[in-house]
Amino acid sequence: MSDHVTSASAPSESTRASFADVFDTDVAGRWTAPGRVNLIGEHTDYNDGFVLPFAIDRSTIVTVGRRSDRLLRVASTFSDVVEEVSLDALDPSAMQGWSAYVFGIAWALGQRGVSLSGGADSPVTGLDLFVESDVPIGAGLSSSAAIECAVAVALTDLWELDVTRPFLASVGQLAENDAVGAPTGIMDQSASLLGRADSAVFLDCRSLDAEVVDLGFTAAGLELLVIDTHVAHEHATGGYAARRASCEEGARLLGVSSLRDVTVSDLPRAEEVLDDETFRRVRHVVTEDQRVLDTVRTLRLDGPGAIGPLLDASHLSMRDDFEISVPELDLAVSVSRDAGAIGARMTGGGFGGSAIALVPRDARDAVSAAVTAAFAAAGFAEPTLFVVHAADGARRLG
Repeated sequence: MSDHVTSASAPSESTRASFADVFDTDVAGRWTAPGRVNLIGEHTDYNDGFVLPFAIDRSTIVTVGRRSDRLLRVASTFSDVVEEVSLDALDPSAMQGWSAYVFGIAWALGQRGVSLSGGADSPVTGLDLFVESDVPIGAGLSSSAAIECAVAVALTDLWELDVTRPFLASVGQLAENDAVGAPTGIMDQSASLLGRADSAVFLDCRSLDAEVVDLGFTAAGLELLVIDTHVAHEHATGGYAARRASCEEGARLLGVSSLRDVTVSDLPRAEEVLDDETFRRVRHVVTEDQRVLDTVRTLRLDGPGAIGPLLDASHLSMRDDFEISVPELDLAVSVSRDAGAIGARMTGGGFGGSAIALVPRDARDAVSAAVTAAFAAAGFAEPTLFVVHAADGARRLG
């Protein structure tokens, strides 16, 4: 593999030892959940639209031990602090920092109707949790959902909950929205929970119907290259919330419950009704929904080698209409295309994070070298480039 591209490595098998360094409870099991790449369909999820993400071979592992009391305690490889909260005192106001992704899942289960009261014969007890992850933080690959979903499947097993994966996705979204304070949709958790190897998850964010779609990258000699710009973003603040508010305002002014109910043919009327900025926000969502549908159809009829123009159009829409790109992302996309990628776009919520480029396997090194050189010439921080593969969703390891 090229010197410019790093390889993905699973979280280490030493997690049990790390758990034992912090906690004195016995290990009850280990659970994992992947990050995700969104192939196409950005900012459509909270507008009840369509998305096409896939789970990736970078993941979070949560090692868990049972306690005899009501405490939840959590530690990780990325913090020296052990956080704790009682199951009887779960509340978003008492959660802060990264541990809100863990405690928020327990709280959200309660909010969704799961009884956390415990009792003599109840499997609902306190837990010790140790978190390790190799999903890059701030790269737009949903490191947060990987934590949430690994915790969610662990609690489901240990507390013997009779719930579905779509239900757990809604629990993860509630935790992220109300415990963490990030106004995200349901795409990330759905991809992490429902993903399958070599496939994408075609998700209708209104009905929550999900369909597995074969990607066919390997057979076509293609790889998905992630270009992490290291421009950090924070969903809980700033532009993401503003874009969501613009979408809600656009839907209100157009007299629909969500932008899912606006089609491409409705855009001329929308342009007459809306101010320029709100119209451009709406136009991105409406055309992006159509691009997701077109991508699914193209994958099925013509194969992955034909989706490049749709990826390119998605990036231009995010750059010009939704205005969530940054110079580093634009450079990564344009240089990738010039160096041989068949299509490229930023991925994730925007304002930083990563771009993705769909590249022929024999062009990967050339694309990687060109991007690295272009970043150096522009005076940008050196990007990290790595190939990801579509992977299975959240599951128990043992």
